[in-house]
Formats: sequence, structure tokens, C-alpha cells
Amino acid sequence: MGPRLRLLLQIALNAVALMLLPELIDGLRVESWTAALLTALLLGLINALVRPILILITLPITVLTLGLFTLVINAFLFWGVAALVSGVHVADFWTAFWSALLYSLLTWLVGLALGDPRDRRVRIVVGRRD
Repeated sequence: MGPRLRLLLQIALNAVALMLLPELIDGLRVESWTAALLTALLLGLINALVRPILILITLPITVLTLGLFTLVINAFLFWGVAALVSGVHVADFWTAFWSALLYSLLTWLVGLALGDPRDRRVRIVVGRRD
């Protein structure tokens, strides 16, 4: 699978994960697949570009809280992206917190299922003779 196709598939599966969240979390509403796709795309971009800068800026408090402040950063980013996309509504901070936590878990599982193309570990094939 090519990298572009893998990226599109990952975004689509992340949108599916986002559509599942309102079934599990009260206070979160995703009104359409378009809103879910746009939110998944924006969350991916924000997590790749903005999140590392925020983690660097908040490094002292992140160290003091043994990394737990990262969950707060994730919640605010999730809440912020939801505010930008019409069709996604987050009731309050705690809804954003639990949604971001569950979304992170689900997208981690999606990434695990798709495999990491950068993972180039040597695989040993048993019983093969060349």
C-alpha cells in the first residue's frame, strides 16, 4: 500500500472512530461524515504541527505532573478543533478531555492495525532456504 493511500485510509478510519465517540460519551455530537472527516484531518494536522510546540512550551508543568498535563493539552486541542468545525459539538472541558483520551486510544489502534511504514525491523522467516 502506498503512503498516500495509507494516509487516506488512516484519516477515513479516524473519522469512523470519531463517529463512534458520541455513542460512548455524553455531551459530544458529530452530525455528519463530512464533519467527522474534516475533524479527523484537522486533528491530524494540529497534532503534527501545533501539539509539539505546545508540549515544548509547557514542558516544566508537564514534567511536574509526570506527563499528565499532556492530556490537558490534548483536550484543549480537541475542543478547539471541534469549535472550528461546524457539525461537531463538545459540551464542556470534561467532555473534550474524555473524548480526546478515547479518540487517542482509537486512533492508536487504527495506526497499529495499519502498521507503521517506518517500521523496518528485520523479520525472520522460519523454514525458508535461499
